[in-house]
Amino acid sequence: MAKNQVAAAHKIAVLSGDGIGPEITDACLKVLTAAARAEGEELVYTEALIGGAAIDATGDPYPAETEQICKSSDAVLLACIGGYKWDSLPNAQRPEKGLLRLRSSLNAFANLRPAVVLPQLADASTLKREVVEGVDIMIVRELVGGIYFGEPRGFEERNGERVGFNTDVYSESEVERISRVAFEAAMKRGKRLCSVEKSNVLEVSQLWKEVVTRVAEDYPEVELSHMYIDNAAMQLIRNPKYFDTIVTGNIFGDILSDEASMLTGSLGMLPSASISEPGKPGIYEPVHGSAPDIAGEDKANPLAMVLSAAMMCRYGLGLPRVAQRLEAAVTAALDAGYRTGDIMQPGCSQVGCRQMGEVVLQQLEKAFAKADPLEAARLEYCETVDPSAKECKVFDE
Repeated sequence: MAKNQVAAAHKIAVLSGDGIGPEITDACLKVLTAAARAEGEELVYTEALIGGAAIDATGDPYPAETEQICKSSDAVLLACIGGYKWDSLPNAQRPEKGLLRLRSSLNAFANLRPAVVLPQLADASTLKREVVEGVDIMIVRELVGGIYFGEPRGFEERNGERVGFNTDVYSESEVERISRVAFEAAMKRGKRLCSVEKSNVLEVSQLWKEVVTRVAEDYPEVELSHMYIDNAAMQLIRNPKYFDTIVTGNIFGDILSDEASMLTGSLGMLPSASISEPGKPGIYEPVHGSAPDIAGEDKANPLAMVLSAAMMCRYGLGLPRVAQRLEAAVTAALDAGYRTGDIMQPGCSQVGCRQMGEVVLQQLEKAFAKADPLEAARLEYCETVDPSAKECKVFDE
């Protein structure tokens, strides 16, 4: 689409949350806006509260106003929630409850978590380069069922002592719909899908395995394998290149996706997408937490947030070219040797959150200039003649 030819606006609910959330959100939105404008797309942002910030303002980690904004948007871009400040609150009032309610209210049942080891960061992993180089895994995690949502749950007294209990439960329909998301993802990747469960012990896993195996009949091109959760956790470290696409339940997916994230060297590089039924908004967020220990210190890594925005454009807004611009700009920033502290390597230049965002924005602008002679001339003028000129603002607001 030609520059300045603006399409219908895409409505995005922006939840910056807690801790480093506002910092990485600010850096991300500048880059996202520029990438969209380069493709003639208009994004409209509506900010809303969630997590600890919402508790402080309203007493509720997921206020009704936030729920309405999210439901009326095309996509939800979420940073991170939680922090030490709210750790002592009763369980029902903690920031994490806001996140669970957000997922449930949007029926965002399928969580897509890529774990890709970029060649520039292979040495940042705690594992040997030969083990992690080339790793490209997609974990498809069921997100609104299983033990996190199962009933009954709670506390009671048994034989004179307190007992805590939870229920791990899945229906056939829940397993089938997440299986189909996983098979479709595998079809677009290496056509290999590993289903992870614990069917040698758990009845719920026996049902899971039966349903996944049945759904596989509709995808004859996909090679399906099954693996117990304990073995899968071991193999992710021993031989991560074995995996292409993984499908699993809520609690197992929670564990495996965090484990897989460390193959890449830093949680600060990993995005995720939580998608719902077609036509409904999904949630796009970095895998990392709110890092309250460095909040406000300009030390956070905004790249996972930018890559989450790229997943939002690709999976939620139908804007693959905008996604490609964002991903290419992140890669170019890493190629240029810029690193935040969590991924710092010898010979590289360490920058803070704000500057990393600016570097990614500059790389995006340079790539745009290469494809547009007029933009190239403007960029040369701004760099060599008059950098302070009004027309030198990125993508000319």
